[in-house]
Amino acid sequence: MSKNQIRSIKGTQDILPAESLKWRVLEKKIHDTMELFNYGEIRTPAFEKTELFDRGVGLQTDIVTKEMYSWIDQGGESLTLKPELTAPVSRAYVQHSLGVQKPLTKLYYIDALFRRERPQKGRFRQFHQFGVEAFGSEHPEIDSEIISIAVTLFKELGLKDISLKLNSIGSENCRDKYKDELKKFLKPYLKDLSASSQKRFETNPLRILDTKSLSDIEIIKNAPTISNFWSNEDKVHFDELCELLDTLKIKYEVDSNLVRGLDYYSRTTFELISPSLGAQNAICGGGRYDKLVEMIGGKPTPGIGFAAGIERIMMTLKNYTDKNSIDIYVVGIGPKVRQTVFALADELRQSNLSTECDMLRRSIKSQLRDANKIGAKYAIIIGDKEFENKLVEVKNLNNGEQEKVAIKSIISHMTSLSF
Repeated sequence: MSKNQIRSIKGTQDILPAESLKWRVLEKKIHDTMELFNYGEIRTPAFEKTELFDRGVGLQTDIVTKEMYSWIDQGGESLTLKPELTAPVSRAYVQHSLGVQKPLTKLYYIDALFRRERPQKGRFRQFHQFGVEAFGSEHPEIDSEIISIAVTLFKELGLKDISLKLNSIGSENCRDKYKDELKKFLKPYLKDLSASSQKRFETNPLRILDTKSLSDIEIIKNAPTISNFWSNEDKVHFDELCELLDTLKIKYEVDSNLVRGLDYYSRTTFELISPSLGAQNAICGGGRYDKLVEMIGGKPTPGIGFAAGIERIMMTLKNYTDKNSIDIYVVGIGPKVRQTVFALADELRQSNLSTECDMLRRSIKSQLRDANKIGAKYAIIIGDKEFENKLVEVKNLNNGEQEKVAIKSIISHMTSLSF
């Protein structure tokens, strides 16, 4: 490698054509699934005012304190490449008065995000997420639909052994009481906690329940559970959600330590787990954020959603292939037929048949080898003799059968074939 060669930035990746094809297949599955559930696609800008994430995500979260790409622009305004999408989608919901147009607004997205975290398997500094957000309903019916969307999509992708973990972190009053009790329990063990958990003890003790430290996990085994602090409304909401999931035959495990990493969550939290991802096994996570819209300047509006990392989904689909095959390869031999080859290739494309032709003036053997390599189903061969007789040779590359067809009839002949 030349020392003058410029390479991609650490934590980013190039998605090359063979891999990009798999992404397109996945994206189509997402679009098709969202159409089934009547969700509309939303696309938000690549950067937002930093204040949106300070308010919406939380000043004490790792995202805001450590991971955001922020800068002051020429006008003196602080801007940030978006590190997550719930806050931007909520901002768009408020700004465009979507709640006035519909009492229940159902949205989804596929987008790139940016966080300056330590790159590791399946985690990048520029990464991609698919997610859904629903605004306007406080009832558990929408919670169950959101979870059903994720389960349906992963089933469509053929993922096996996916399990659902479910919890409720209750309403705001419930959480405040629980945080006090959790801190009382943890205080005697404070020096034994990991450095990150010691910091969270002051800023957001709930996040300690999300620790990956084995010693921390051992300590919190006997910690009080948040369900003991639910209000009656919290309990009814969670029980009704469980009943709805039972009705949908969606299996779940209640995990009292399941919390989400961002400050805007309330009540329902959930994760979908894939054993093929190793220790960091969450493929999708989400929950309720009934205070977020109000926090960023909108009217009080309940909301719920989830996000799934595209790169992590692709890891679970490592054996998933979808061959990018071409319908027809037009093989031209000699200078006399070049214009005919290009004109014929264009006509075939206009007839909605994917078509390739040679640009390197190679031999017939090399062109046919290329046709087989890219998975073409048929080759149309035009040489000087065929050109003079106004004929072409059509070869089925799957079984080797060949036939002669008049040039004037070739388009109708090819469109009549089964691809």
